Amino acid sequence: MLPHTVAHSNDSASLPSQAMIIQGMQLRHRQRPEWGIGTVTRVENLTRAGITDQRVWVRFPNGGLKTLLRSAADLEVIGGTAAADHTFAARNHSADGGWLGAISTKKPEAAMAELPPEATDPFIPLERRLQHLLGLYRFAATGSSLMDWAVARSGLDDPLSQFTRTDLEGHFKLFVMDRDAQLGKLLHEARKNAISIDAIVAQAPPAARKMLQRFGAIKA
Repeated sequence: MLPHTVAHSNDSASLPSQAMIIQGMQLRHRQRPEWGIGTVTRVENLTRAGITDQRVWVRFPNGGLKTLLRSAADLEVIGGTAAADHTFAARNHSADGGWLGAISTKKPEAAMAELPPEATDPFIPLERRLQHLLGLYRFAATGSSLMDWAVARSGLDDPLSQFTRTDLEGHFKLFVMDRDAQLGKLLHEARKNAISIDAIVAQAPPAARKMLQRFGAIKA
């Protein structure tokens, strides 16, 4: 049985609309970086309402086989048809920007703790920054969640090949501090500019809701 098609809204797709995905490509889903770097195993070309699209099957090391629509999924091409080089240095070199690119020019603790630009870039509407930031509260310092965060942050399928768990726990603490501080800034910005964020905070994960309560954004 084929996996269910996953479609995500994408205001600024990493892939140009005319870009074609081919079998063997290495892709990263920007909204689910904890899935790791996936390999395209199958591609189906579609035409809907006169517009060319693609349905792609991508096998992610930490997410399994996913079926995605090119037009809807926020995908980033990491490599071509060759097998991906899973070394930390190669990932840094292959990443032109974003989280992986930051690691190549910064100390590991600083790069791992840094928030993604989708949550901090002032040119992105506040509502989108806040929505992305609240989504980062799905990560926790315990169990498999810490490893999901490490995969998302480093781009490595096996972060323990480069970091000890103690290292990751320390980096995550810094990440949490930056995440909480950024949440305070965005809430202040929303109040200052009278921007309604009720619909966004209503969908926040439990850990984010606790922090929103501490900031007085929602009632306990």
